[in-house]
Amino acid sequence: MLSQPLSKVLGKKTADELIRQGLLTVGDLLHLLPRRYDTWGELTELAQLVEGEHATVQAQVLRSTSRRTRGGRPAALMEATVTDGASTMDIVLFGGAGLMSHYAKQLAPGTTVLLSGKVGLRRGRRQLASPRFQVLDDLSEDEREALLARPLPIYPGTDALPSWKLAIAMRTVVDQLGDEDVPEPLPAEVRAAHRLVDALTAWRWIHCPQDGEQWRAARRRLRYEEAFVLQAALARRRVEHESTHAAVAWSLPGPQSLRADLDAALPFRLTAGQVRVGEEIATALDSTVPMQRLLQGDVGSGKTLVALRAMLQVVGAGGQAALLAPTEVLAAQHRASLEHLLGPLARGGMLDGAVRATRVHLLTGSTPAPRRREVLAALAGGEPSILVGTHALLNESVQLPFLGLVVVDEQHRFGVAQRDALRERGGVTDPQALPGSQERRTPHLLVMTATPIPRTIAMTVFGDLDTAVLDETPGGRSPVATHLVPWEREPWVEGIWRRAAREVATGGRVYVVCPRIDVTDEELTDLAHGSLGVGADEPDTAGLEDLVSALGEDPSPARPLAAVTEWAERLAAEPALEGVGVGTLTGRMSPAEKTAAMEDFASGRTPVLVATTVVEVGVDVPGATMMVILDADRFGLSQLHQLRGRVGRGDRPSLCVAVAGCEVGSPAYHRLKAFAETLDGFALAEVDLELRSEGNVLGAAQSGRRSDLDLLRVTRDARVIEQARGEVQAVIARDPGLEHHPDLAAAITERLDEESQAYLERA
Repeated sequence: MLSQPLSKVLGKKTADELIRQGLLTVGDLLHLLPRRYDTWGELTELAQLVEGEHATVQAQVLRSTSRRTRGGRPAALMEATVTDGASTMDIVLFGGAGLMSHYAKQLAPGTTVLLSGKVGLRRGRRQLASPRFQVLDDLSEDEREALLARPLPIYPGTDALPSWKLAIAMRTVVDQLGDEDVPEPLPAEVRAAHRLVDALTAWRWIHCPQDGEQWRAARRRLRYEEAFVLQAALARRRVEHESTHAAVAWSLPGPQSLRADLDAALPFRLTAGQVRVGEEIATALDSTVPMQRLLQGDVGSGKTLVALRAMLQVVGAGGQAALLAPTEVLAAQHRASLEHLLGPLARGGMLDGAVRATRVHLLTGSTPAPRRREVLAALAGGEPSILVGTHALLNESVQLPFLGLVVVDEQHRFGVAQRDALRERGGVTDPQALPGSQERRTPHLLVMTATPIPRTIAMTVFGDLDTAVLDETPGGRSPVATHLVPWEREPWVEGIWRRAAREVATGGRVYVVCPRIDVTDEELTDLAHGSLGVGADEPDTAGLEDLVSALGEDPSPARPLAAVTEWAERLAAEPALEGVGVGTLTGRMSPAEKTAAMEDFASGRTPVLVATTVVEVGVDVPGATMMVILDADRFGLSQLHQLRGRVGRGDRPSLCVAVAGCEVGSPAYHRLKAFAETLDGFALAEVDLELRSEGNVLGAAQSGRRSDLDLLRVTRDARVIEQARGEVQAVIARDPGLEHHPDLAAAITERLDEESQAYLERA
């Protein structure tokens, strides 16, 4: 029944309108849940009605007339007079001619009706304009009393299909449901443990409740079902992967190993978190079960070093490792960081038959052809080494016969197919296998993110990965003072550049981040007419959704948004910065230009760098001591935190200045206030989730199926998610393929498309 087209169970006009809204089947309609529930309220006598109050009355229609209006909308109206036997009042209803004809039949003189609405006065008489009404003629006294107590589901209606019409359509569908029509994804023991009603009862009660207890029980059941189905999808995906894939077990490094040599050469001590997480990863690599691990750590927590030690475990045993980065700037930074950490170990070589050094290759779309051929030949020949690159690593020409570990940095910049392309392209030959062996193994996977993920999101979105958290900052890092500066305080804004000059004079570097590359003539024209939109000239803005969202929450500013080209010119002419070199960095620049810009910035030739959010992640210049974010109210919290993380990476005190023009009390104001009050990225992630809501937790739907959440809220339902996760693990342990739970398997397929089941598409 749930897969039956709506055109076969509803009238053609209603079905066609629902189809236009994307609701094709009975199941689609059932998942259109009420936004809230209303009640008729206590009956009031007409003589006691007070203007402005919401009232419910029971009355009889004395007379009614319909007429067309004089042009404009609505096209028609109906006026009627009703009485409770002692007093009278007027009602007026608006709508199209067809709707008025329907109202005229229902509200014919002599009809007894229940009316509910806001009391008004017109020409000295009490009136209800556009009231909700229910004909009572065919109901007994007991049925009328029950109707008054019954909750009324309120749906997200449209002009063509208002809530009351949706309620009628829903009742029509629900009345036809039988036990055999509704699958039951929840095992009986789970329902019993939590005192949850069965699926059929839940659907009946949520759409046609007799009292408040019924719809509350229905919502509790369906919320738990959502959590259970989502966790089951994750658990089954993980079990299937582990049962159908095998990896090479890379032995734990001993005292005479490449990783041990690195540890001995480090000029600092590993944090307790780095040691703990490193040992967890090392143990996972020493297993034939392919590791799938999410490594999350706040800005500056030392994830790169943890990843390097893991890669050295593989390379030291004769394997190859690949690090996939989303941009060329970040890939180049990673290569430089790895070589800096490795020091003399960053070269190819063997000692006593063991790998005791490793080359770090860089491969991007702009790698010169001769160098590209050299790198590809070395890798295809099986050289134990580390390959760092961008999407260029996904090309079929890149052959890594001994690939043992794939590290994906800033995973949210990659789709699932991209993330898995290296792993699934034939696997890895075990370098310890007999000569000529063709046995192929799946590489281990380490996914890194510098964007802290709330615990409930991690359980819901990344549940198929083991999660490791670095919650400490390595010694030697300086705290970053954060200040908010309003645009209207011009002396304060001018003071920013005097402070920037002092930072440069003492050897510091200053980032200035703008939300745009430039302001076009067309936008200046739009501004003159009172509007300013977001153009498409910023290809590297990872937070474009944040930018669009932010622009929608406050009125357009009385000036163009800060742009790189404009502010580079202004700062070059700024008296306080006289003689200071000012560089630029944007996504429009060629790879060579980006590299040159970063080198000039790091060396001090241009110690002030005006950039877009291309510097948001991964850019590591220890000498950078000041971050200025212009129009900071146009960025999301996670972006702001990542940008702030570009400074304070050395041992000098650093600061971040956020310049904004938002109104006090606005969403942007609360976002910036939270940003200034804490440096804890995990705390900010929780605040961000509360401010923005989780939205579509599972990512964009790829095939038209539902992939967002109906009732489950990760900000509120952590306990439900944890309970469901534990019970799902018990079910999957007994029945990995869900052969004995066909309704649960079907619910996973119906609920989630293939991409959503991967859960890592965080567009």
